[in-house]
Amino acid sequence: MSVRQAEADPVTRAENSRAIRDTVEQHITELISVGQLSEDGRLPTERELAERLAVSRTTVRQVLDRLEHEGFVYRRRGRTGGTFVTRPRVDIDFGYLAGIPAYLRAQGFRPGAHVVSARMVPADDTTAAALRIPAATLVYEVVRIRLADEVRISLETARIPVSLAPNLLAQPLDDSIYDLLTDRYGVTCVKAVERMVAVLADPEQSRLLGIKVGDPLMAIERIAFDENDHPVEYSNDLFRGDRTRVIAWAHGAVRAAG
Repeated sequence: MSVRQAEADPVTRAENSRAIRDTVEQHITELISVGQLSEDGRLPTERELAERLAVSRTTVRQVLDRLEHEGFVYRRRGRTGGTFVTRPRVDIDFGYLAGIPAYLRAQGFRPGAHVVSARMVPADDTTAAALRIPAATLVYEVVRIRLADEVRISLETARIPVSLAPNLLAQPLDDSIYDLLTDRYGVTCVKAVERMVAVLADPEQSRLLGIKVGDPLMAIERIAFDENDHPVEYSNDLFRGDRTRVIAWAHGAVRAAG
């Protein structure tokens, strides 16, 4: 049936309009499923979709309204706005300690990482206190962008005492540092203290994560310990609020108020 098919009686017009909208929706969902979109998941504009499918912009808008109502897409206003695919969020579970790649694989995502910088630096006062080492002691500082299915989800900065892992910077750093510490250096992290606050992305963070200045981030400060209760890693991670969510477990019997 041509999308320009002549209209007849009201029943036929309604059936034709429904069929056209169904065809447009099928095209958009196929576009989403095959991943033919930019990294931020932006769909073509209403005008582009209307021209591509030879339908009116009103028809495209009606279909996008329905997809937004069903949670498949969302709209954002402004100069950088548009219609974007609603992608599944990554769950960061505080209930157990694991590297980000393990979290991602367990949820069906393909993990990846881009190393922004890796160097040795003197520990500042905050890092020294967290790692229980003298100030100015050399630590590795590894800054990485974490990817889930090629989408940037977090910016992490990890600091590890140089004495724990000689020649660490010569090793591959695009996967789990926890696994690397265990397999190569015999240092295993068994617990961590994590603190989370909500922050807004600054210009440098927005550039690295591909988001707008002022977009919400979850900032997680973590100190990881080995089986002897010695600090191994002090890290500061920034997770995109639109791509991740945190899960925390609470244990213990509920006490009656009084």
